Amino acid sequence: MESKQFAKDLEKRTRIFAVMIIRLSTGLPKSPESMVIRTQITKSGSSIGANYREANRSRSKADFKNKIKICESEASETQYWLEVIVETGWLTWDKVKPEYNECSELLAIFTTIGNSK
Repeated sequence: MESKQFAKDLEKRTRIFAVMIIRLSTGLPKSPESMVIRTQITKSGSSIGANYREANRSRSKADFKNKIKICESEASETQYWLEVIVETGWLTWDKVKPEYNECSELLAIFTTIGNSK
């Protein structure tokens, strides 16, 4: 696959993931504690795509790599919050599994990109 098409497809994929995370977060309880997690996961889950879009418009290779590392970090953080949501019992593993699996794939992609450039 051509790199421009790959970048376009990955931008779309990360945007779809952000929507998945936002929709998942609306299923959390309305307690003060869960609202903190809802905010955190919404920020980290949507930040992946926003930072990737910025990476594709970077001014240098160093800037690109820095933004890709941010994508990697935000994906890892999103996984963490998904694990916390399951461990608190707010949502079941079956409910978060699609988001967790997609996040794992995105994390692997950004790790590979970050290590190769």
